[in-house]
Amino acid sequence: MRLPGILHGLLPATPTLTRALTWGLAGALLLLLATLPLRAEEVSGFTLDNGLEVVVIEDHRASVVVQMVWYRAGAADEPHGKSGIAHFLEHLMFKGTDTIGLDQFSAIVEANGGDDNAFTSWDYTAYYQRIASDRLELVMEMEADRMQNLRITEEIVVTERQVILEERNQRTDSDPGALLNEQMRAALFLNHRYGQPIIGWRHEIERLGLEDALDWYRRHYAPNNAILVIAGDVTPDQVRALAEKHYGPIPASGAVPPRDRPQEPPHLAERRITFTDERVSTPYVYRSYLAPSRRPGDQKTAAAVGILAELLGGSGQTSYLARALQFDTQVAVHTAAFHSGTMLDSGTFGLYIVPAPGVGLAEAEAALDATVARFLEEGVDPAAFERVKTRFRAAEIYSRDNVQGLANMYGEERALGLSLEDIQGYGAIVDALTPEDVMAVAELVLNRNAAVTGWLDLPGEGDE
Repeated sequence: MRLPGILHGLLPATPTLTRALTWGLAGALLLLLATLPLRAEEVSGFTLDNGLEVVVIEDHRASVVVQMVWYRAGAADEPHGKSGIAHFLEHLMFKGTDTIGLDQFSAIVEANGGDDNAFTSWDYTAYYQRIASDRLELVMEMEADRMQNLRITEEIVVTERQVILEERNQRTDSDPGALLNEQMRAALFLNHRYGQPIIGWRHEIERLGLEDALDWYRRHYAPNNAILVIAGDVTPDQVRALAEKHYGPIPASGAVPPRDRPQEPPHLAERRITFTDERVSTPYVYRSYLAPSRRPGDQKTAAAVGILAELLGGSGQTSYLARALQFDTQVAVHTAAFHSGTMLDSGTFGLYIVPAPGVGLAEAEAALDATVARFLEEGVDPAAFERVKTRFRAAEIYSRDNVQGLANMYGEERALGLSLEDIQGYGAIVDALTPEDVMAVAELVLNRNAAVTGWLDLPGEGDE
């Protein structure tokens, strides 16, 4: 993503459940929502002759449309020694084509009342425009143009490489928490490319050049390696006609590159990292575990891990960790648990504790461990379980009220191989979970041999 953002994965994103829900809802409203069926969007899909998958999400409440193109290529697909090339090309895609002048792509979208951007993750790279529905053909023509006609020079590459290095300065190298997280991911993933930063390692970014960018572009940017999502004030017939006109003539690549990634060996020992820095303002303990991710036709395990995260640390007021550590013993000022399960390969599960003033990191970690052990002994509180599932249902309903959010959800999950049926059926899978399902995944995931524990602290403050 062009400044100010990139999906660095510093601390995992807040789960959908907590992100989408307004926490001040009255209990009566939550109970009402619990009785409502999850609304199925008007979603359809088709595939062009050149292999481009198209998903159409109809929403005619406003004359607005979102176009997204998702490429099945991200940081975990990069060759060794070329970390950051997926994100680097994302920047370069805004530079121009034979018909669009240098740095004019976003200017044209803005001049027509829209906005645009892009983002890179380990598993995909995505581009979007949000614009009035009568301008859909304009942005579709532009996006199709840069899918095949990108024009970049050595001078452009050198300039943009410096922009990316400065982005790394601002968002990673100047942030002790980001640096700790980067080191922890590298330790968590012993063999998989998920262990490298999306933005890239500095010494490798510095060596990326024009041919590296063009090689990545030619290898991955083709219609048969992409998903087009159109959401908003459109019909499937309109989208099909425009897609066939603008994307249809683009030839498919000879063969989609196989996503033949190195996988993780058995993890036999816990790893620990202590990162000290004079810039640290808030010391904390963060533990990250390997965890299941959602699989086509098999999402139950990952769904149960998501509920586990919500029970343990999804709420700063009512979660198990918050009640035990922030209110009962008051050893912490903040706790959290989170699950990143929308990944092509392994997901992650995290626990986080910020100790109260006067409490050292060793004491905070010991209190966290004791609380987790007590949870495993006591099991799931039925009332808390139902409360979390009700909040999930409310979040699902509210999340469907945002066209761009829907485009993001369907695009990301299709890019990871989930079918439309998988996406629309996820709520029912969560709804059918039992406390026993959650405790089974708790025993599976909370394995210290498959975890990295990190301390962020000031120099000389360690109390281990």
